[in-house]
Amino acid sequence: MNFPDKLTEKLNKRTQNNALRQLGNNSGHTDFSSNDYLGFAQSKIIFDEVHTFLNSRNMHQNGATGSRLLTGNHSLYNETESHIAAFHDAECALLFNSGYDANVGFFSAVPLKGDYILYDELIHASIRDGILLSNATAYKFKHNEVEDLERLIQKVKFKTNSEIYVVTESVFSMDGDTPPILELTKICKQNNAYFIVDEAHALGVFGNQGSGLIQLLDVQKDVFARIITFGKGLGCHGAVILGSAELKSYLVNFARSLIYTTGLSPHAVATIQVAYKQLYENRESRDQLRNNINTFNQQKQLLGLKPLFVKSKSAIQCAIIPGNEKVKTIANDLQTAGFDVKAILSPTVPEGQERLRICLHNYNTEAEIEALLKTLSKMIF
Repeated sequence: MNFPDKLTEKLNKRTQNNALRQLGNNSGHTDFSSNDYLGFAQSKIIFDEVHTFLNSRNMHQNGATGSRLLTGNHSLYNETESHIAAFHDAECALLFNSGYDANVGFFSAVPLKGDYILYDELIHASIRDGILLSNATAYKFKHNEVEDLERLIQKVKFKTNSEIYVVTESVFSMDGDTPPILELTKICKQNNAYFIVDEAHALGVFGNQGSGLIQLLDVQKDVFARIITFGKGLGCHGAVILGSAELKSYLVNFARSLIYTTGLSPHAVATIQVAYKQLYENRESRDQLRNNINTFNQQKQLLGLKPLFVKSKSAIQCAIIPGNEKVKTIANDLQTAGFDVKAILSPTVPEGQERLRICLHNYNTEAEIEALLKTLSKMIF
């Protein structure tokens, strides 16, 4: 059967723009690419403890057997959600199969027709997809610009029978920077807007016990919903939405990405619970990650690379190198030198904002960080 011409044309255009994506394999190089900030994805301690935990419960079930509303809501779900809610100082927690499912489920169901969603222009693709499925009207505000958000709020706040939802990320996945959370919280309170924060890249990196930026700033009671993904700092799979009991009940009834899919297996939920336990107990891992972030920022300044990078105190460090071809060449040269660093190309980021996305981990050594930046410096200057 022939492949549709219009689809072939789209693929050819990607190839011409040097932007064609391909699936790769683990390079075995020094990891400056994965989101496994604390090394939990490769932790033998977590792996072994999960199996011990399941054996102690006599749980040897491979799958959930159905959606959570049918047969898939096994006992570990409620137990784990209670643990997570307590850890994050939230009234309730609701587990989803992935961060994508959580964001699509939330934004397609909660903001209704006549409501308004005001979102940061660099918000994650999964949130954008959820917004596209919503019947609400959406406007983007300039990245991290409070004044632009205020302008939009004034534009829509006097509409009859409308709610306003403001959404941002506590750490932006393609930039590594953080928004002015305290200012945004204040604006939302003043205007009776519902504040939603995606904390995917803050878990394990910020806050006491790695609980995230919202708890570090102690504004969790002022946030309507926190959406946290486990595939980054927690090193496993799944996601959670934190909020009120009413929000949890509403999502169970109306979030289609929860209702119409098979639940996570007992093994997956047990891994989440054990990883949270490790996050709470293992301060050394979190401290080492913070030290590595500080080392990276100091070294890029010493080498004159600071102007190249987006300002970031997170584990994500991005060097802007405009042009798909140029940034791919530098990324390939770094990989040849033994460093697993990936290029982020347009259209994933805006044209002219192509970049190297460097992720730091607690298991990177100071020598590896210095070697990476010295190698990059020689390529740039």
